[in-house]
Amino acid sequence: MADLKETLTGIVQAIVDHPDQVTVTEEISGSNIDLTLNVAPEDMGMVIGRHGRIAKAIRTVIKAAASGSGKKVNVEIR
Repeated sequence: MADLKETLTGIVQAIVDHPDQVTVTEEISGSNIDLTLNVAPEDMGMVIGRHGRIAKAIRTVIKAAASGSGKKVNVEIR
């Protein structure tokens, strides 16, 4: 299984202006994985995108990366 935390960090660092301020925390409980993404306030718009399209695409890619593990992934952006 791909390391979801590193995958999410790499994707987001590629699209923001301040990649050094990107942090991802991972919390595993049973068959659920909760990833919390923190970015600089001025980068929030880039991560969310128009009408949430980029955020939705990021969540889709992370869920696809986790599909082989049989775990449910939730990505929260802060």
